[in-house]
Amino acid sequence: MELDYIENFNEYGDNIVRLYNFDKLQAIKFCQILHQNIIVNKKQLDLATIDFIQARNCNLILRVSDTDKGITSLDNKVFYCDLTIRGYEQMLLLLEPFCKKETKGYQILYDIDSLTDFLFSPSGTW
Repeated sequence: MELDYIENFNEYGDNIVRLYNFDKLQAIKFCQILHQNIIVNKKQLDLATIDFIQARNCNLILRVSDTDKGITSLDNKVFYCDLTIRGYEQMLLLLEPFCKKETKGYQILYDIDSLTDFLFSPSGTW
């Protein structure tokens, strides 16, 4: 599984933080780690600490927030995803299909009007 940042990927100037290049087993492990750290323990999750994720040009830290803000960054190197517990529960529901079978599909992991989206894509495409 790889993590990267793509700036200005469309004509609207939107950006993407992308988790990609993974199989069903890695998707399952990611969901388990996300559930345990965020939902159960209510602690932040630094994706750089997950042994099977290779950060290419950025890092992403998932944090529990009082409101759903999405992904932000001050330097386009370290990104923070601030969502409520409910927002992360919704994210886990969106991740479920990737844990059930191998797929070439993709999913944007939240529906928030922000400059940076969070893409989950086994093949890296959208």
